Amino acid sequence: MRTDRGWRRVYTTGWVVSAGITLVAFRMWQLHLHEVEQRAEEAERTRDEAAARRAVEERLRIARELHDSLTHSISVVQVQAGVAVHLARKRGEEVPPALLAIAEAGADAARELRATLGVLRSDDEDDGSGLDRLPELVGRTRSAGLPASVTVTGTPRPLPRDVDQAAYRIVQEALTNVTRHAGQASATVHLCYGPDALTVQVDDDGTAAPPAAGPGLGLIGMRERVSSLGGLLQAGPRQSGGFRVWAELPLRASS
Repeated sequence: MRTDRGWRRVYTTGWVVSAGITLVAFRMWQLHLHEVEQRAEEAERTRDEAAARRAVEERLRIARELHDSLTHSISVVQVQAGVAVHLARKRGEEVPPALLAIAEAGADAARELRATLGVLRSDDEDDGSGLDRLPELVGRTRSAGLPASVTVTGTPRPLPRDVDQAAYRIVQEALTNVTRHAGQASATVHLCYGPDALTVQVDDDGTAAPPAAGPGLGLIGMRERVSSLGGLLQAGPRQSGGFRVWAELPLRASS
């Protein structure tokens, strides 16, 4: 009997020791797994921080390049146009509309450059552009000799910032392309506020000759803007002549 009780104690002790070893091993495995996860998270965080740092450095480099390459040229255009306007008025002559358009475009380019440089040097992607500036844009287009009109359907309302900026930039680029490539033409801008999307359409009745080198950077930029918003873009010659840019920008709640 004593021998049986002794073996039972040995078995019991063995089971207790085995269970303890198992619990300790399981706990050590948990700690090891937690350590591995922490290391993975730290490595991921380090990679993200390095990528963010490289992105900031690249943005600052681009800002410096833009400042150094464009600021002087735009300033020269502004000064020369301002002098020409001043001399014409001093002589009592009528200032040519094209010269006034150049002066206005130079001032606007300087504002745009300052806003762009500010965006590149900060984390805020708001460059200050939006459809509230559309009348000013259309006015400059008319001053440059391109008849342009704007129609709005639906109920205008505040838009998400990125949609507002994209709509303005699409109209701006489309009108710029009409001025450069359409010859003697007129342009119409149509904004349609729908329940779920804003539709932007710019038509012209010019020559609509496609550039030999294919889509330019402006059209590529349009597609990138629209794609980033999950929208649709169509751009090409119209059957009746001229060119059409059409974009549908989904509306979503502002974050």
